[in-house]
Amino acid sequence: MNYEIMSQKEMQNHYVGEGVTLTAVMAVLTVAIMAVVIYRLFRSGKGGVSVPGGWKFSWA
Repeated sequence: MNYEIMSQKEMQNHYVGEGVTLTAVMAVLTVAIMAVVIYRLFRSGKGGVSVPGGWKFSWA
């Protein structure tokens, strides 16, 4: 791996933070989807959930 000193112009065109922004957007999207799924699940008249590990919840 060779290191190279960047010029001022190259440094001005170099942006950081895209990875952090993408991670934050994906985290918010995941939380929103899970919130909708949980809301729809618990608002149903009849339902049940099986969670790994032998946990089962049901309501009528």
